[in-house]
Amino acid sequence: MTASAGDLFGLPPEDRTSSPYTGYTRAHWEAVADGLLQAAWKWATPGGARLDLPGPPSHSGVRSDGLEGYARTFLAAGFRVAGAGGKDPHGLLERYADGLDAGTRTPGRDDAESWPLILDHHVQGQPMVESASVALGLRLTRPWLWDRLASDVQDRAEHWLRGALRHVPAGNNWYLFPYTVAGFLESVGRGDTETVRARERASELLEHWYRGDGWYADGDGRAFDHYNGWALHLYPLLDAHLAGDEEESALHGGRLREHLESFSLMFGGDGAPLHFGRSLTYRFAASAGVGLGAVTGHTPLTPGASRRVVSGSLRYFLERGAVGNDGLLSLGWHGPHAATLQTYSGPASPYWASKAFVALLAPDGHPLWVSPEEAAPSEGPDRVLSVPAAGFLVQSTGADGVVRLHNHGSDHVRPDEGESAADEDPHYARLAYSTVTGPTSAENTADNHLSVTVGGARSARRRIRPLGSGHGDGWGWAASWHLPVFPAGPSTVPGLRVESVTVARGRHELRVHRVLGAPDGARAELTGWATDPDGPVRSLLRGLHGWEAAEHVRAPQGTAFARRVTVPRLGAEVTGTAVLVALASLTADPEAALPGEAADETVVAVLGDVVDRVEVAGDTVTVRWAEDGARTRIAFGRGTVTVDHG
Repeated sequence: MTASAGDLFGLPPEDRTSSPYTGYTRAHWEAVADGLLQAAWKWATPGGARLDLPGPPSHSGVRSDGLEGYARTFLAAGFRVAGAGGKDPHGLLERYADGLDAGTRTPGRDDAESWPLILDHHVQGQPMVESASVALGLRLTRPWLWDRLASDVQDRAEHWLRGALRHVPAGNNWYLFPYTVAGFLESVGRGDTETVRARERASELLEHWYRGDGWYADGDGRAFDHYNGWALHLYPLLDAHLAGDEEESALHGGRLREHLESFSLMFGGDGAPLHFGRSLTYRFAASAGVGLGAVTGHTPLTPGASRRVVSGSLRYFLERGAVGNDGLLSLGWHGPHAATLQTYSGPASPYWASKAFVALLAPDGHPLWVSPEEAAPSEGPDRVLSVPAAGFLVQSTGADGVVRLHNHGSDHVRPDEGESAADEDPHYARLAYSTVTGPTSAENTADNHLSVTVGGARSARRRIRPLGSGHGDGWGWAASWHLPVFPAGPSTVPGLRVESVTVARGRHELRVHRVLGAPDGARAELTGWATDPDGPVRSLLRGLHGWEAAEHVRAPQGTAFARRVTVPRLGAEVTGTAVLVALASLTADPEAALPGEAADETVVAVLGDVVDRVEVAGDTVTVRWAEDGARTRIAFGRGTVTVDHG
């Protein structure tokens, strides 16, 4: 059994007066930071240059992983000490100063202390990622660490850091690592044309990747995920804030404010962020943008709502086994979970969670800590919000605090990359994600997926092309199309494509698909949410038109939320053009009645309960809702979709 966070880290008593939702105060955040750092430093090398945490290495190797341990924990220490005005009761900065000295004496040497050199991303790139954390840690703690270093140590540190400016980053948020390094060097009077150009290049790309609604693509494709908050917004706005640059703060702060209009709704009532996208082992780093918004004032949230979100996310993971009995963050989600990871994940990777401690830059007495906690956005009335720039539809229900993300725009496929079924990523390819369910593994039946089976091969969803989105009072929609790609035989079928529409109301999701160009003998399948059949979270998937069969299939590898899950699945034979209509629901409300639970699993069990009538005429679907008689009309055109509701 995993020890509680209170036992591991000596947390202070809860304060339910100031923090009625979480009980957490600023003192809790400091105690967690101190506890995580103390546990990690037990694995330091004698000179303190590397923290070689236990566990399987990443593909970058043990030496790089040890640097990662130093750099990412240094980020937490930087926020901790800077937020306390330089108070360092545990002598953290002395350790990091010693480690900086030892790691930069002979960089590149294969010994116990030397840091690996920073090279191009495809050669030896991981140290470039860590250089940003080292630079930011040094910038945050400059008066108490950098300014007290011997000049030769400063020179060696600069020389190592400049490797980030002289080598090629990966074509995504990585360009913000040399940006951050350059910002630090300029802040200590070591700027030059090289630092200026690194910052200009990153700024140029950031403008190119900004797609509106407060959302950046993580590179030239359509990857929209948590990297928005913990990288693409964090680095430039924090840089401007630390530099006192009002013009840059206004630009990046305005974008963060708009981002938080939608992103703040993506935390469940239990504090969980959406289980969506890559690098999810960073866990409560997902709240970094919310904390930074509160620190800088660039947020649509009240201080009490901001604290509710950030403290709720921190507590969510601490209460669910994210920290082992050794006080270390594990590789996974709640506890260890291999399917959550990427090949670049090493033992110290979870410590990018340190970015959440940006909230500690708000000192004692700041409104973030003294204003009483208020409800999170997902704890209010049911909401449906479209995010056109990203192709998202966000759906939350106040009764259970569950948030669902319907994905019609984020695919993590580069523009120059072909669509291969072998590269399907469960963390992007699915139609929907939530705060209480995770995707099934790539080896199991895919949840929330529309597939077409041809010649015994089941298709994958890779590149997602948005077809529009919108929302009104209590409802919203989003649509997209994709080219089914196959793992065996020909990778595509001429003329075959799938168009998908989601309409959300309350806890219900109307899922409408048009399959075009299906060859003879093809079969369409639609799956719903993957849940534990004996757990508190329940899912439903019912066919309303065109579907012929209903069943539940097992996903033996489970998800990040449950070891045992089943997935509801509908099937239908399709040839040529077929319009298929289904109703899905996900709820953790024990009082909620899902249609058909007390009756046979037929259309009759749905009609008259949630939906009065479904009419399909050619390529137009009309649904009449039982609760209020509202009508939803979905019309497919030539590469277009229109949705009316009223």
